[in-house]
Amino acid sequence: MSPNLLQRVNYSPKRLADYRSITPGVVDKIRQLAKSLQGLKMVHLNATPLGGGVAEMLRCSVPLQRDIGLDSTWYVIPPKKSFFEVTKEIHNFMQGKAGDLTEKQKKIYLDYNQQIAGLLAKIKADVFLVHDPQPAAALSFLKTQKPKLSIWRCHIDTSHPNKSVWNFLMPYLKSYDHFVFTMPDYIHQDFPLEKVSFITPVIDPLSEKNKLMAKTKAKQCLRKFGIDIRKPLITQVSRYDPWKDPRGVIDAYRLAKKKIPRLQLALVAQKANDDPEGEKVYQEIKDYAQNGEDIFLLVNLPNNDRAVNAFQAASDIVLQKSTREGFGLTVTEAMWKKAAVIGGNVGGIKLQIEDGVNGFLVNSFQEAAERIICLFKNPQIKKKISRAAHDSVKSRFLMPHNLLNYLNLLKPHFE
Repeated sequence: MSPNLLQRVNYSPKRLADYRSITPGVVDKIRQLAKSLQGLKMVHLNATPLGGGVAEMLRCSVPLQRDIGLDSTWYVIPPKKSFFEVTKEIHNFMQGKAGDLTEKQKKIYLDYNQQIAGLLAKIKADVFLVHDPQPAAALSFLKTQKPKLSIWRCHIDTSHPNKSVWNFLMPYLKSYDHFVFTMPDYIHQDFPLEKVSFITPVIDPLSEKNKLMAKTKAKQCLRKFGIDIRKPLITQVSRYDPWKDPRGVIDAYRLAKKKIPRLQLALVAQKANDDPEGEKVYQEIKDYAQNGEDIFLLVNLPNNDRAVNAFQAASDIVLQKSTREGFGLTVTEAMWKKAAVIGGNVGGIKLQIEDGVNGFLVNSFQEAAERIICLFKNPQIKKKISRAAHDSVKSRFLMPHNLLNYLNLLKPHFE
């Protein structure tokens, strides 16, 4: 990608009509609301076209917005290693990491956002929707006429942000007309409530990653990765990120394995170009996972979406043992596939899992191990929460729900 250009992301077309059989009532409401928004020019901007939930959602939501008559486009910023190193630090600080940015790091962040603003100035739109902290400050540097509506979408768990870094960012965020967070816990007191909306992330039930796959077929797909399909398997699908607690997952696995000796663990990840910390964490976890323990560390699998689908569908239990989590789309994905899910009792995971009803919430690796053992010993409980998990996703966390929520946000501004 040219360092002087925003990259327009290409994607496959999608049709809202294809979702009618899954969420008919929601589709009808979308059609009605979209009538008054035909031709609305909307620009999404984020850091990367691949890896992570934001890119995955945009790959579906943007073509669906176009299908219902919005002139929606998606751009990503030019990648720059030094900038992404700083924004990864900002991401960690916003989730509560102690410390502060250096003056040099602040300058790198602001200088590059000024460059991004220069690129944005060449794009005319009715709406700018900027995702997460990487390009967040760019809007404040726009010298040309701004769009009628500018929105900052924060996908991060900011319930306990680093105060110093938050105070650094806040003056640049005030340039936006509206803000979207996942849940009320994430709002800082400086945001006026009348300018805030809450919209949860969602999954695309028709994507290759989320099309329902029979368990027998899914298990056969796992053979190529060295998994013994005759043995029980637990899986976590996540970036190699300290907040996803891969070390805690291994600790829980080792404890549970004392009661379930044939147990296997898979840690499945896809790397993103805006996450320079990932390789370092991967090496640390590789050292922590000793040989001969039936632990599989799998990164950037061939046909990654299909492989992830197979792991989530075939696993006896799916973990998401995060210690901070904006939402956790891997939880949504696994629940949609009727998996028994054990998640960290944090952030957006708490929006999805009702403890003991459609999954389990845990606060430590010891609790995670207890729940793993409990589910293996009580298949009827596992079956019951698996069904409830699928139903809860169907009613709240699918792509048409997201599209409807954004139309409800946009309509009052363009009537």
